[in-house]
Amino acid sequence: MSGTILMTDAPVDNHGKGRSFSPTDLVATALGSCMGTIMGIVAERHGINLTGMTISVEKEMTKSQPRRIETLKVDIQVPHAVSAENQKKMELAAATCPVHHSLHPDVRIVTKFVWGHAND
Repeated sequence: MSGTILMTDAPVDNHGKGRSFSPTDLVATALGSCMGTIMGIVAERHGINLTGMTISVEKEMTKSQPRRIETLKVDIQVPHAVSAENQKKMELAAATCPVHHSLHPDVRIVTKFVWGHAND
């Protein structure tokens, strides 16, 4: 354990003040950071340059009860060219991260990769 203190708050639409991350925000963050971490490990192993990669995750909650995460939309952008073969390796790495495998199958995970066009 890191000993770091992390404050959370429920969103305003769910009896909170929205002053900090909600627990479901942290789930979305965990997914994005886990995907990026596993991609980084595989990239290092294969000499793939992911410098400047960004990952954003948009969380959508259900409109009906029970309240839960319905969809996590993950946008992964790499600002330079990566060969088609290495793109496949990175996409597989992202999909096999432990958080991805830990989420309930009812949570839709939609992942979009945007690969740059500069020379590698």
